[in-house]
Amino acid sequence: MEVTDIGNKEEGKVWHRKPAPGKGVLVTVVRTAQQAKRVRFLHVAFDTTGDSFLAGDHHGNIYILDISRNRFRLVQKTGQACTALAFSLRRTTEFLVALADYTIKCFDKDTKQLVSWMRGHEGAVSSISVHSSGRYAISTSLDTAQLWDLDTFQRKRKLNIRQSVGIQRVFFLPLSNTILSCFSDDSIFAWESDTLFCKYQLPVPDCGPKISYKAFAVTRDGKSLAAGGRSNRLHLWCLDSKQLVRVIQMPTQVRTVRQLEFLPDSFDGGASQTLGVLSQDGVMRFINIHTCKLLFHMGSHDDAITTVAVSPNGRHVVAIMDNGSINIYSIQSLTQELNKPPPPQVAVVSGGEADQELSNLKVKVRSEVVQRPANSSGRRTQVKILRPPAVSTAEDKENELPAGLNKKRLVALVKAFGEYPAKYRMFVWRSLLCLPENHAAYSSLTDKGLHSAYLTLHDKYPIKSHKLQRGLQRVLSALAHWAAIFGEVEYLPLVAFPFVKLFQNNPMLCFEVVATVIVNWCQHWFEYFPNPPLNILSMAENVLAHHDKELLQHLVDCGVTSQLYVWPLLETLFSEVLTRDEWLRLFDSIFSNHPSFLLMACVAYITCCREPLLLCSQKQDFEYFFHHRNNLDVGAMIKEAYRLMSSTPADIHPRTMLADFTPLTKGQYPVFNHYPEFIVEYQSREREKIRLQEMEYLRERQEVSALRADFVRHQAEEEAYHAQQELLQKAEEQRRNILAQEEEKLTQQRAKLAAMKRELKVKELQLLDATRRRFLKQQQDLRATQIRELEQEISRKMDLRERETAAAVQDLEVRQMELEAQRRRLEEHLLKEQERMRRKVEEEVEMRMRMAERDEQSNTKVLHSTETNMQALEESLAEACQLGLESDWQREVAERLQQVDTEQERKRERLAELQRQTLAEEERLADTMRDVAGRKWDEVMCSRAQLQEQQQPLASTDTDGQRRTRIRSPCSTRGLSHRPSATTVVSVGTSAVGSAARANSATSPKHTGTNMVCLNSSSPSESTSTSFSLDRGRAQLDSSERELLKEIRELRQKLAARAREGSSASSQSVHTLSSVSQ
Repeated sequence: MEVTDIGNKEEGKVWHRKPAPGKGVLVTVVRTAQQAKRVRFLHVAFDTTGDSFLAGDHHGNIYILDISRNRFRLVQKTGQACTALAFSLRRTTEFLVALADYTIKCFDKDTKQLVSWMRGHEGAVSSISVHSSGRYAISTSLDTAQLWDLDTFQRKRKLNIRQSVGIQRVFFLPLSNTILSCFSDDSIFAWESDTLFCKYQLPVPDCGPKISYKAFAVTRDGKSLAAGGRSNRLHLWCLDSKQLVRVIQMPTQVRTVRQLEFLPDSFDGGASQTLGVLSQDGVMRFINIHTCKLLFHMGSHDDAITTVAVSPNGRHVVAIMDNGSINIYSIQSLTQELNKPPPPQVAVVSGGEADQELSNLKVKVRSEVVQRPANSSGRRTQVKILRPPAVSTAEDKENELPAGLNKKRLVALVKAFGEYPAKYRMFVWRSLLCLPENHAAYSSLTDKGLHSAYLTLHDKYPIKSHKLQRGLQRVLSALAHWAAIFGEVEYLPLVAFPFVKLFQNNPMLCFEVVATVIVNWCQHWFEYFPNPPLNILSMAENVLAHHDKELLQHLVDCGVTSQLYVWPLLETLFSEVLTRDEWLRLFDSIFSNHPSFLLMACVAYITCCREPLLLCSQKQDFEYFFHHRNNLDVGAMIKEAYRLMSSTPADIHPRTMLADFTPLTKGQYPVFNHYPEFIVEYQSREREKIRLQEMEYLRERQEVSALRADFVRHQAEEEAYHAQQELLQKAEEQRRNILAQEEEKLTQQRAKLAAMKRELKVKELQLLDATRRRFLKQQQDLRATQIRELEQEISRKMDLRERETAAAVQDLEVRQMELEAQRRRLEEHLLKEQERMRRKVEEEVEMRMRMAERDEQSNTKVLHSTETNMQALEESLAEACQLGLESDWQREVAERLQQVDTEQERKRERLAELQRQTLAEEERLADTMRDVAGRKWDEVMCSRAQLQEQQQPLASTDTDGQRRTRIRSPCSTRGLSHRPSATTVVSVGTSAVGSAARANSATSPKHTGTNMVCLNSSSPSESTSTSFSLDRGRAQLDSSERELLKEIRELRQKLAARAREGSSASSQSVHTLSSVSQ
C-alpha cells in the first residue's frame, strides 16, 4: 500500500506508482505539518462524476483529489475547520463548505474565489444536502434546518423545532422534490420542497427496542430508506408504500451504526442492493439487503474508519481513518460480484442472527432466478450445483479465445496457409492478443498530453505524413505515461512504428497491441537497461550454436556478436529487413505462438541467410546486412522457425525462460516495473535537468535575440538618422549651389547690362567724338599759327608736367601705401575683434565710395578741361562712364549697407570720425602740395622772365594780346566747373594729383574756384608780359601732345585698376557684413 504525504504542497500526484490490480486500498493520503505533526482530515465529498472528491482538514485547507487524473490540488484555505462539504450540482466548479463559525461559504474550485457567504445558523452545521437540480440546498444543525436558494444564495425557508426534540438530519430525496426530515424521537416526515406541505409521515415501529436513528441512506431511485442508530438492527423502509419492509440484524460485533451508504450498481437501475454499514468498531460491512449476505468489509479494529463517502459511479470508496488519513478503496478489487450481472444461483443466508421478536420479517430464499430491474430477460435458468472449478491445463487456457475462436485451429490455419486472410487479420489479432479495450484507462493516459521525451520526435524520426507522425507521438507518449522507462528507451519508436502505421485509425488498439507485445514478446528486454538485453541475446545465440555451429563460429571469427546480428532484428521487429506483406505474415505466426517464437524467428532469419553471411568478413558488411532488406523467402524462414521451436532442446529453449502469453487486464492496465528503476529515475532527472537548462538557454537566447533586435533597431535608426542628416546636408549644399548659381547668373546679367550701357555710352561718345572731331578739324586750321608759337612753351610745360606728374604719382603711391598699411592694420584689428572689423570694413567702403564719387567728379572736370583734345576727351569720357558705373554700384552697396541693423550705428559713427580725420590729413597734404607747386611755378616764372628779357619781341602788341587770349582759353576749358559739387582739381598735367585729392573736394566746397592751378596759365604776376615762339614745328607739338596724352591715359588706367581692386575688396567686405547681419 502506497502512502502519499501531501505536506504543504499545493498540487501534485496522488500516487507515484500506479496501484497493482487486486489491491483493495489504492493509496493512503496523509498530511504532515511542521515537526512531523499529522493534520487530521475531517470530511470528504464526491462530485457528480465520481472521479474526484473534496477533502477538508483540521486547519481549514480544502483539497480536491482527482482519481482518474492522479492529481491533487489545494483549492482553498478557510483558516478554520470544516463541519460539512457538498458539491453544487448546477455549477460543477462550485462547492459548499460549512465552517466551525456556523457559516456556509461557496467557493469556486478553479478560480479559488469566494462566491457567496451564507449566515443564519446558531450551531454547527452537521450536513448539507443539495437538490438534484442544483438549485436548492438544505443545511442542518442540531436546532434548525434552513433551505437556501443557490441562485441568489438567499435563505428561502427555515425549520424551527422544539428544544426537547432535536434534528438528526434533513435531506432531499433523489429524483424528486421531497424533503425528508428525521428527528431524535425517530419520527420521519416527508415535505414538498416548493410549498413545504407535509406529504406523509413514516410510522414509528412499536415492536422491539427503540433504535434512536442516527444514520440514514436512500437508494438512487428514492424508493428505499435505510435507517440505523444505537442498535445492531437496521430498518428498511419502502417510501412508495410508507411501510417498514424489513429489519436486518447485523452481527453481534455491531452495537451502534454510525453511517449508512448504498453502493451504486450499474445494473440495478438505481435500486441499490448493496448497503455499507459503518459501526462503532471502525469497520464498514457491505451487505446485500435482499439476501442479507455479507459481501465484504473495509477497515479493522487497528485501522478504524471514522467516515466514508461513496462515489456516484460505484467505483471508489473514500474513507477517513481514525488516525486522520484518507484511504481510497477500489470496489472492483474488493469484490468480483459488483458492476456485472450476478450469475443465477441460490442465495443462502449463513450465520444469520436475527432477533426472534422480528421473525415475521423473514427473508425467504427461493430456488429461482434472481432478477434485477436493469437486466431482466424473463427466462429461467436452471439451478446448478456450484463445484470448485477443475484445474485446467495450460494448453486449454491458451486455446480459449474470445469471439468463439480456437487457438489450435488458428495455429493450424496459419501453418497450412502461412498467413491469415487479410480481411480478418485484425480481428484474429485482437482475439489472439485478448485486447481489453480499456477506453477510460487509455483516455486517462492520453489526457496527460504529449510526454516531454517525445516533443521533438519529428527531428529524430522525420515522417512525411503528419497524421502518422502525430499518431506515433501520441502512442509513444501514452506508453511513457504508462511506464516511466518508455520515455527513456531510444528504440521504442522503431518497435511501435509498424503497429502505428497498421492501426493509425484506432490509436487505442494500437497502444494496447504495442503494450501487449512489450509485456509478452519483450520479456526481460529492460533488465539491463540502457544496455541491450544480454540474456535474450544469449538465448538466441545458444539456439544458433546448437543448430548451426559453423555459422556461429564464422560470426565469432569475424568479431560479430549477437548485438550485431540479433539485436537489430529485435529492436525493429524485422521492420527494416522485411516488406509490409512479409512482416504481416511473420507476425501472424508470432502472435499465434509462444513469445519465444520471436527469438526463433531471429535465428531462422540468420540460418536462412547462411550463405551470404559466410561470404561476409567485414563488420561493416554485417551491419549493412542486418539493417537492410535481403533476398529471403519468408515462408521458408517461418517454416524454419517452426522447426527450431520443435527441435530445440528444452535446456536451451527460450520457452523455459520466458513466461506464457499474458493479456492486458481489463479496467486498468497492469503495472510495468520490470526494469532498473534507479537508472530510469536518474535518466528522468537528468532529462528534466537538461530540459530546464534548455529552457534557461532558450530564455537567455530569446533575451539575447531581443537585445540584438534592439541593437539592430537602434543601429538602423542611427543609420537612418545619419542618412537623413546627409540628405539634409546635401539638400543644403544643393540649395547653396542653386543660390550661388542664381547669384552668378544675376552677376552675369548685371555685367551684360553694364556692358550694354557701356556700349551705348561708347556709341554716344563716338557720335560726340565725331562731331567734335569735325569741329576740331575746322579749328585746327585756325589754331595752326597759334600752335607754332606755343611749341617751345608747350615743350617746357610738358617737361614740367612730366615732373609734376611723376611727383604726383609718387605722392599717390606713397598715399596708397599708407592707406594700404592702414587698411591692413584695420584688417588685423578686425580679425581680433569682430566688431572693429565690421567698422573698418564700413570705413573702407565709405572711403571707396567717396573716392569713386570724387573720381567721377574729377573725370567730369577733366572732360570739360580737355575738350580741345579729342583723344584725351574720349579717354576721359570712357573713364568717367566706368567710374559712373562704379559709382552706381557703390550707391547700391551703400543702399544695402543702410539696411543693416541699427546696432551698426555706432560703428558708422566711428568710421565717420576716422574719415574726417583722414580727410583733414588729405586736405593738409593738398595744401602742402599746392604750396610746393606754387613755389615751383614761381621759379618757373622767374626763369621765363629771365628768358623773355633775353629774347626780343617778335610780334606786335595785338598779336601778343591774341596769343595771351588763346593761351587762357584752354586753361578756362580745363578749369573747374562752377557746379555746387565742384572740387579743386589740377588740370591735364595734374589730373593724378586731383584724383588723389578728391576726398578733400567733397568736404571743402568753400575752396571751389579759389585754388585753381592751371599748368598752361601765366605766372602769378599778370602784368609781366610773356611771349612764346610760334614758329616751332607743328609736327613736333603734335607728337609731344600725343605722348603726353598716352602717358596720362596709362596713368589713369593704373589708377582705375587700383580703384576697382579697392571697390571689389570693399564689396566683399560689404557682402560679409550683410551675411553676418543676416
